[in-house]
Amino acid sequence: MKIVLTGGTGYIGSAVVERLVAGGHAVTALVRGEEAAEKVRKAGAEAVVGDLFDSEWTADQFVGGDAVVHLAATGDGESARFDQAIVAAAVRALGGTGKPYVHTGGIWSWGDNADITEESPLAPPALTAWRSEIEQSVLDADLVATVVAPAVVYGHGGGIPAGVLVAARDEDGRVRLVGDGSQHWATVHVDDVAALYALVVERGERLGRLVAASGVNPTVRELAEAASGGAGVAPETADASRARLSAPFADALLLDQQATGAKARSLGWSPSGAALVEELRAGA
Repeated sequence: MKIVLTGGTGYIGSAVVERLVAGGHAVTALVRGEEAAEKVRKAGAEAVVGDLFDSEWTADQFVGGDAVVHLAATGDGESARFDQAIVAAAVRALGGTGKPYVHTGGIWSWGDNADITEESPLAPPALTAWRSEIEQSVLDADLVATVVAPAVVYGHGGGIPAGVLVAARDEDGRVRLVGDGSQHWATVHVDDVAALYALVVERGERLGRLVAASGVNPTVRELAEAASGGAGVAPETADASRARLSAPFADALLLDQQATGAKARSLGWSPSGAALVEELRAGA
């Protein structure tokens, strides 16, 4: 298949490009500059440089693909406008064609929930509240659409756990918790996420929302203890975490979430990456 993809240089996107290329697909990555273009070329993909906020230009690129995967994110106040532009391009290019469009969401959309499924009520924190309306527009459009919602992604030394826990220590060398650390995080290895994106593209079906979660749901305290190397952990109040990390980000990290990824598994997905606790304990 010829697959057009956004976000090919990001943490998840890089893994998806690698997986798709290894699977024999021809990948075209839409990027915003030459540095990014060179990176995806080294990964075996074709690169096209342009302005992804320009829906007409982006739609023209999407038309040539057998499938489109949207993984890019601005990570700032432009996130909603950016996704709206991408969705508009997808509807224009793929609407009514039967070609699959895979959109990226996130596990936080379901809020506090001890058993998240795709049918669970949405209750997003402020940080990602903008996603819901856009994702619904994707699902309501004349698209063969899937919204993949990754859990907390880790692997190869990257992801939120590495940034929030591994590097956050107090003056005594203890790993700082987010709050008291009693909340669970639904987790998934980045290589397993990439495998799920490839599976969804290759099935070419309208799958709706799809939770990408390994079924391993450690508490933040368990993760921090594994990362501490025996130095111990330092709990803090929720307000202290908000002051340290910013309120919107901390509130997302304070969510207590668990998920099995049962729907994805029913499609043949079989996550096999090392558990996050194991990676942290090994110093990965």
